[in-house]
Amino acid sequence: MINKKVDSVQDAIAGITDNMTIMFGGFGLCGIPENTIAALVARNTTNLTCISNNAGVDDFGLGLLLQKKQIKKMISSYVGENAEFERQMLSGELDVELTPQGTLAEKCRAAQAGIPAFFTPAGYGTEVAEGKEVREFNGKMHIMEEAFKADFAIVKAWKGDEAGNLIFKGTARNFNACMAGAAKITVAEVEELVPAGTLDPNQIHIPGIMVQRIFQGEKFEKRIEQRTVRKRE
Repeated sequence: MINKKVDSVQDAIAGITDNMTIMFGGFGLCGIPENTIAALVARNTTNLTCISNNAGVDDFGLGLLLQKKQIKKMISSYVGENAEFERQMLSGELDVELTPQGTLAEKCRAAQAGIPAFFTPAGYGTEVAEGKEVREFNGKMHIMEEAFKADFAIVKAWKGDEAGNLIFKGTARNFNACMAGAAKITVAEVEELVPAGTLDPNQIHIPGIMVQRIFQGEKFEKRIEQRTVRKRE
Protein backbone atom coordinates (compact mmCIF):
# COMPACT_ATOMS: atom_id res chain seq x y z
CA MET A 1 0.00 0.00 0.00
CA ILE A 2 1.30 3.46 -0.94
CA ASN A 3 1.95 5.57 2.15
CA LYS A 4 2.75 9.27 1.73
CA LYS A 5 2.22 10.20 5.37
CA VAL A 6 4.99 12.15 7.11
CA ASP A 7 5.15 12.44 10.87
CA SER A 8 5.42 16.20 11.24
CA VAL A 9 5.23 19.53 9.47
CA GLN A 10 9.02 19.67 9.63
CA ASP A 11 9.24 16.46 7.61
CA ALA A 12 6.65 17.86 5.21
CA ILE A 13 8.74 20.96 4.39
CA ALA A 14 12.06 19.11 4.13
CA GLY A 15 13.89 20.36 1.06
CA ILE A 16 12.33 23.83 1.01
CA THR A 17 15.23 26.25 0.83
CA ASP A 18 15.84 29.94 0.22
CA ASN A 19 15.01 31.34 -3.24
CA MET A 20 12.41 28.71 -4.08
CA THR A 21 9.03 29.28 -5.72
CA ILE A 22 6.13 28.00 -3.65
CA MET A 23 2.39 27.81 -4.31
CA PHE A 24 0.11 28.32 -1.31
CA GLY A 25 -3.50 27.21 -1.49
CA GLY A 26 -6.36 29.22 -0.04
CA PHE A 27 -8.45 32.27 -0.84
CA GLY A 28 -7.77 35.14 1.52
CA LEU A 29 -7.71 33.29 4.84
CA CYS A 30 -10.07 30.51 3.74
CA GLY A 31 -8.37 27.13 3.38
CA ILE A 32 -4.79 28.27 3.95
CA PRO A 33 -2.13 25.79 5.18
CA GLU A 34 -1.71 27.44 8.58
CA ASN A 35 0.67 24.90 10.13
CA THR A 36 3.03 24.86 7.16
CA ILE A 37 3.20 28.65 6.95
CA ALA A 38 4.01 28.83 10.67
CA ALA A 39 6.80 26.26 10.21
CA LEU A 40 8.36 28.26 7.35
CA VAL A 41 8.20 31.41 9.48
CA ALA A 42 9.99 29.60 12.32
CA ARG A 43 12.63 28.21 9.94
CA ASN A 44 13.28 31.70 8.57
CA THR A 45 13.34 30.52 4.96
CA THR A 46 13.94 33.65 2.88
CA ASN A 47 13.83 35.14 -0.63
CA LEU A 48 10.74 33.14 -1.49
CA THR A 49 8.59 33.68 -4.54
CA CYS A 50 5.04 32.96 -3.41
CA ILE A 51 2.12 32.17 -5.70
CA SER A 52 -1.16 32.73 -3.88
CA ASN A 53 -4.51 34.43 -4.33
CA ASN A 54 -3.31 37.09 -1.88
CA ALA A 55 -1.00 37.46 1.11
CA GLY A 56 -3.37 37.04 4.03
CA VAL A 57 -3.57 39.81 6.63
CA ASP A 58 -0.87 41.58 8.61
CA ASP A 59 -0.66 39.09 11.46
CA PHE A 60 -1.89 35.85 9.91
CA GLY A 61 -1.34 33.61 6.91
CA LEU A 62 1.33 34.69 4.43
CA GLY A 63 1.31 38.06 6.19
CA LEU A 64 3.54 36.43 8.83
CA LEU A 65 6.18 35.70 6.17
CA LEU A 66 5.87 39.26 4.89
CA GLN A 67 6.40 40.68 8.36
CA LYS A 68 9.78 38.97 8.57
CA LYS A 69 10.73 39.95 5.00
CA GLN A 70 10.92 36.30 3.96
CA ILE A 71 9.10 36.89 0.66
CA LYS A 72 10.90 38.62 -2.20
CA LYS A 73 8.08 38.29 -4.77
CA MET A 74 4.33 37.79 -4.60
CA ILE A 75 2.38 36.51 -7.61
CA SER A 76 -1.24 37.25 -6.67
CA SER A 77 -4.56 38.48 -7.97
CA TYR A 78 -5.12 41.20 -5.37
CA VAL A 79 -3.55 42.92 -2.36
CA GLY A 80 -6.48 42.32 -0.01
CA GLU A 81 -6.58 43.53 3.58
CA ASN A 82 -2.83 43.32 4.19
CA ALA A 83 -1.45 46.79 4.96
CA GLU A 84 2.14 45.50 5.14
CA PHE A 85 1.77 43.91 1.71
CA GLU A 86 0.58 47.24 0.34
CA ARG A 87 3.39 49.14 2.07
CA GLN A 88 6.14 46.85 0.79
CA MET A 89 4.68 46.90 -2.73
CA LEU A 90 4.44 50.71 -2.91
CA SER A 91 7.91 51.20 -1.39
CA GLY A 92 9.51 48.79 -3.85
CA GLU A 93 10.68 46.40 -1.12
CA LEU A 94 8.50 43.63 -2.52
CA ASP A 95 8.24 42.55 -6.15
CA VAL A 96 4.55 42.05 -6.95
CA GLU A 97 3.12 40.47 -10.08
CA LEU A 98 -0.63 41.10 -10.13
CA THR A 99 -2.46 38.57 -12.30
CA PRO A 100 -6.16 38.36 -13.24
CA GLN A 101 -7.73 35.85 -10.88
CA GLY A 102 -8.98 33.51 -13.60
CA THR A 103 -5.57 33.59 -15.25
CA LEU A 104 -3.90 32.80 -11.92
CA ALA A 105 -6.15 29.77 -11.52
CA GLU A 106 -5.57 28.61 -15.09
CA LYS A 107 -1.77 28.99 -14.79
CA CYS A 108 -2.02 26.62 -11.82
CA ARG A 109 -4.34 24.20 -13.61
CA ALA A 110 -2.15 24.20 -16.73
CA ALA A 111 0.88 23.30 -14.62
CA GLN A 112 -1.17 20.58 -12.95
CA ALA A 113 -2.14 19.15 -16.35
CA GLY A 114 1.33 19.46 -17.86
CA ILE A 115 0.26 22.12 -20.37
CA PRO A 116 3.11 24.64 -20.91
CA ALA A 117 0.99 27.63 -22.01
CA PHE A 118 -2.48 28.78 -23.07
CA PHE A 119 -4.22 31.76 -24.66
CA THR A 120 -6.70 33.98 -22.82
CA PRO A 121 -8.45 37.27 -23.62
CA ALA A 122 -8.05 38.43 -20.01
CA GLY A 123 -5.58 41.30 -19.79
CA TYR A 124 -5.35 42.10 -23.49
CA GLY A 125 -4.69 45.80 -24.02
CA THR A 126 -3.46 46.29 -20.45
CA GLU A 127 -0.13 46.12 -18.62
CA VAL A 128 -0.76 42.41 -18.13
CA ALA A 129 -0.14 41.84 -21.86
CA GLU A 130 3.21 43.63 -22.06
CA GLY A 131 5.89 41.45 -23.62
CA LYS A 132 3.53 38.53 -24.28
CA GLU A 133 2.56 36.88 -27.55
CA VAL A 134 -0.80 38.01 -28.94
CA ARG A 135 -3.05 36.04 -31.31
CA GLU A 136 -6.53 36.44 -32.69
CA PHE A 137 -9.07 33.66 -32.20
CA ASN A 138 -12.61 33.95 -33.58
CA GLY A 139 -12.24 37.68 -34.02
CA LYS A 140 -11.03 38.27 -30.48
CA MET A 141 -7.49 39.06 -29.34
CA HIS A 142 -5.82 36.76 -26.82
CA ILE A 143 -2.50 36.82 -24.96
CA MET A 144 -0.35 33.81 -24.24
CA GLU A 145 0.20 32.94 -20.61
CA GLU A 146 2.73 30.34 -19.47
CA ALA A 147 1.98 27.75 -16.81
CA PHE A 148 3.58 28.28 -13.43
CA LYS A 149 6.85 26.55 -12.61
CA ALA A 150 6.98 25.99 -8.85
CA ASP A 151 9.23 23.94 -6.61
CA PHE A 152 6.55 23.16 -4.01
CA ALA A 153 2.76 23.41 -3.85
CA ILE A 154 1.39 23.52 -0.31
CA VAL A 155 -2.33 22.84 -0.03
CA LYS A 156 -4.78 22.41 2.81
CA ALA A 157 -7.64 19.89 2.81
CA TRP A 158 -10.39 18.92 5.23
CA LYS A 159 -9.67 15.21 5.08
CA GLY A 160 -7.06 12.99 3.46
CA ASP A 161 -5.78 9.44 3.57
CA GLU A 162 -2.27 8.06 3.80
CA ALA A 163 -2.18 7.51 0.02
CA GLY A 164 -2.59 11.26 -0.52
CA ASN A 165 -6.24 11.34 -1.63
CA LEU A 166 -7.89 14.62 -0.60
CA ILE A 167 -11.36 15.92 0.20
CA PHE A 168 -11.98 19.66 0.55
CA LYS A 169 -14.81 21.23 2.49
CA GLY A 170 -16.98 24.01 1.09
CA THR A 171 -15.27 27.11 -0.23
CA ALA A 172 -11.91 25.98 1.21
CA ARG A 173 -11.60 23.98 -2.00
CA ASN A 174 -10.72 27.23 -3.89
CA PHE A 175 -7.12 27.41 -5.18
CA ASN A 176 -6.12 24.28 -3.27
CA ALA A 177 -7.64 21.99 -5.87
CA CYS A 178 -5.83 23.47 -8.89
CA MET A 179 -2.50 23.81 -7.06
CA ALA A 180 -2.32 20.14 -6.01
CA GLY A 181 0.06 18.45 -8.44
CA ALA A 182 1.04 21.76 -10.05
CA ALA A 183 4.60 21.80 -8.66
CA LYS A 184 7.54 19.42 -8.42
CA ILE A 185 6.42 18.41 -4.91
CA THR A 186 2.96 18.82 -3.40
CA VAL A 187 2.53 18.88 0.37
CA ALA A 188 -0.98 18.40 1.76
CA GLU A 189 -1.88 19.62 5.23
CA VAL A 190 -5.14 18.06 6.45
CA GLU A 191 -7.44 18.40 9.42
CA GLU A 192 -8.07 14.66 9.58
CA LEU A 193 -5.78 11.91 8.26
CA VAL A 194 -7.24 8.44 7.84
CA PRO A 195 -5.89 5.07 6.63
CA ALA A 196 -5.82 4.44 2.89
CA GLY A 197 -9.05 2.88 1.67
CA THR A 198 -11.18 4.64 4.27
CA LEU A 199 -12.46 7.44 2.03
CA ASP A 200 -15.36 6.95 -0.37
CA PRO A 201 -13.74 7.08 -3.86
CA ASN A 202 -16.76 9.01 -5.15
CA GLN A 203 -16.12 11.83 -2.68
CA ILE A 204 -12.41 12.35 -3.43
CA HIS A 205 -11.61 15.70 -5.07
CA ILE A 206 -7.86 15.21 -5.67
CA PRO A 207 -6.35 11.75 -6.24
CA GLY A 208 -3.23 10.76 -4.34
CA ILE A 209 -1.12 10.71 -7.51
CA MET A 210 -1.08 14.53 -7.25
CA VAL A 211 0.38 14.51 -3.71
CA GLN A 212 3.86 13.52 -2.53
CA ARG A 213 3.58 14.25 1.22
CA ILE A 214 0.64 14.46 3.61
CA PHE A 215 0.40 15.24 7.33
CA GLN A 216 -2.23 16.09 9.89
CA GLY A 217 -2.11 19.63 11.23
CA GLU A 218 -2.14 20.16 14.98
CA LYS A 219 -4.57 23.06 15.14
CA PHE A 220 -6.42 25.40 12.81
CA GLU A 221 -7.47 28.87 13.82
CA LYS A 222 -9.54 29.43 10.66
CA ARG A 223 -9.80 33.19 10.96
CA ILE A 224 -12.40 35.14 9.02
CA GLU A 225 -10.88 38.04 7.09
CA GLN A 226 -13.99 40.20 7.25
CA ARG A 227 -17.06 39.37 9.30
CA THR A 228 -20.22 41.29 8.44
CA VAL A 229 -23.30 40.81 10.58
CA ARG A 230 -26.74 42.37 10.56
CA LYS A 231 -27.90 44.39 13.55
CA ARG A 232 -30.59 42.70 15.58
CA GLU A 233 -33.94 44.38 15.02
